[in-house]
Amino acid sequence: MFHQAVRLALEKDGWSITHDPFHIKVDDIEFFIDIGAERILAAQKAGQKIAIEIKSFLGSSEVTDFHLALGQTLNYRLALKKVAPERILYLAITKDTYEDFFSRQFIQNSIQEYQINLLIFDSLKEEIVLWKE
Repeated sequence: MFHQAVRLALEKDGWSITHDPFHIKVDDIEFFIDIGAERILAAQKAGQKIAIEIKSFLGSSEVTDFHLALGQTLNYRLALKKVAPERILYLAITKDTYEDFFSRQFIQNSIQEYQINLLIFDSLKEEIVLWKE
């Protein structure tokens, strides 16, 4: 759902998109994002390479959405470590999701515990609000 907004935000921020989507294959397992709002982008800026996992958090339960996002992020990070270790993985979420849900103490503790990098974006302005590492 927010794929295009994140892509445009990255381009506005000076990133060059190198893969859309970014396909990962580890051993005999291929990783693809489901068709829809959640996809992986890859971009490169000033010698830095990143991969972006975009999550909408529009399901019926933010907690369930968080469990899915956390699991996917951890699995994608492990896969990247094996096949593209130069890439840093970010979980992209909207500014509203960050302020409303990710501000909760348990979620903050989880993000810190699992060392999840966040890209917070404004979906209406199609701009990056914050990079959080």
